[in-house]
Amino acid sequence: MVVVDLASSPSSSGTPALLAGRAPRRRSFLHLGIELAGSSLLLGGCSGVFPKSVLQVPADPLVIEVDRVATARSDARAPQPRQDPQPASTGWGEGDGRSYVVPAFDILTFQLLLNQFNRYTTSEGDYDSDFDSIRRNLKHNWVIDRDPFAVNQFLHPYQGATYHAFARSAGLGYWESLIYDCVGSAIWEVAGEVVPPSLNDQITTTIGGSYLGEALYRTASVLLGGGSGRPGFFAEAGAAAISPAMGFNRLAFGDRFDAVESTRGAPVYGRIGIGARHNSRQTDLGILADLTDNSFEANFAIDYGVPGKVGYDHERPFDYFHFEGTGTSSASALPENLLVTGLLGGVDYEAGDWRGVVGAFGTYDYLAPEVFSLSSTALQLGTVGQLAATPDVAVQGIALAGVGWGAGGAIADADVDRNYHYGLCPQGQVGFVVIGGTRVRLEATGNVYYLDGTGTAARAGYELVTRARVALAFRIYDRHALTIQYVASTRDARYDNPLIADTQQEVGAISLYYTLLGGPGPGLGRSE
Repeated sequence: MVVVDLASSPSSSGTPALLAGRAPRRRSFLHLGIELAGSSLLLGGCSGVFPKSVLQVPADPLVIEVDRVATARSDARAPQPRQDPQPASTGWGEGDGRSYVVPAFDILTFQLLLNQFNRYTTSEGDYDSDFDSIRRNLKHNWVIDRDPFAVNQFLHPYQGATYHAFARSAGLGYWESLIYDCVGSAIWEVAGEVVPPSLNDQITTTIGGSYLGEALYRTASVLLGGGSGRPGFFAEAGAAAISPAMGFNRLAFGDRFDAVESTRGAPVYGRIGIGARHNSRQTDLGILADLTDNSFEANFAIDYGVPGKVGYDHERPFDYFHFEGTGTSSASALPENLLVTGLLGGVDYEAGDWRGVVGAFGTYDYLAPEVFSLSSTALQLGTVGQLAATPDVAVQGIALAGVGWGAGGAIADADVDRNYHYGLCPQGQVGFVVIGGTRVRLEATGNVYYLDGTGTAARAGYELVTRARVALAFRIYDRHALTIQYVASTRDARYDNPLIADTQQEVGAISLYYTLLGGPGPGLGRSE
């Protein structure tokens, strides 16, 4: 495991640090080959979507200095030129460090390799695509598919996150990268699989993938120093593990994409935990009646850009985000949750000692508390902020409400879970964090989801899912803390089909775990 100080805040300057003393830019055969091949693919297949004049290979500046020798000798030497190389790219997303071609080639190559891998490792024939299946899918109506829950709600968003990171690490912004997510997903649905194109996959891969991908990309950028200097080997390795697509572009193109997008001094705080979990309450387990009560647990969380720091404004998508995840040793809860909340656009404001930002937030939620599952990709409106209650106490809070596209149901089988349905999903979340001095951090969050099951006519109805979490962390020494946590998850499902019984499920889990804090205190305060 790579441990990094996520509490550090790079310079608030918006200009990424230059790589001083950089040698003349290396341009490999792979580099040039991908540029040429990517140009052909992009201009031939996606003309009208992206600019055509994107292949730029700027020459290094040449500075010629003439040394004149003042001497009385009649055979004075002629002036001699001298080259003084300068960097072709001045920072992230500038000059040669920005490309529309590279991510197009990356995505198409990734899809080809994924298709071939799936084709030779599965026996269902869903990936035996050819020109006939492509023509058929182009004419077919888009459908709601019935793939396993984890495939549709976790692997498809992760695939979209990969597309997103290919574009972001090539110097493109969030909204530009979202186009690549959308087009890449559509290409996969039509050409990557034999089955008819799936509407729900298009939503989760494109939108859910952009939310998850941006959180992973930003987290990896923090690990690389956030634009404050050249990262070391372990930082590079850790960032590549978090965002493999980003790591690939940094490795494959020499120093072309070495510059890291600046955090602009965003306050960042992360923590990692490992410990034990006990299910203190379980009801209506169904076929999972033999579910174990005890398991190991590992979790992480990162808060990026929490309002409160003087001089930090939220100008770009995901200049504020919260990203957390939990995995357990139970096969039915790996992962147990994965939650992303990111600001898409908003306005900073102050009200007395409260500093916050109000606007539109994108959320991707994946919950699998062992006996049921729910996932949602949503757009919500609301606010997040921080109050300096006293010099030693800070209170952070969030309140959001919106609507998304969701899926939920009982876990019917640990390997192939198809007992769930889709629909619109109104939802909301509230939460607060109290940071007491340098020792105590108290967190409480609540999420509610109302899933309208009209997306699957055979099991029309609704599901009401709630999740409440309370955690108390006590710092023992330096960055080491103990955390006790309780999570209560409930599902109340009603079906219009008389052949399917209504369901009420509950899971209550208590955890005790060691926490490695991102800084010497329990969280971000107003002055930080």
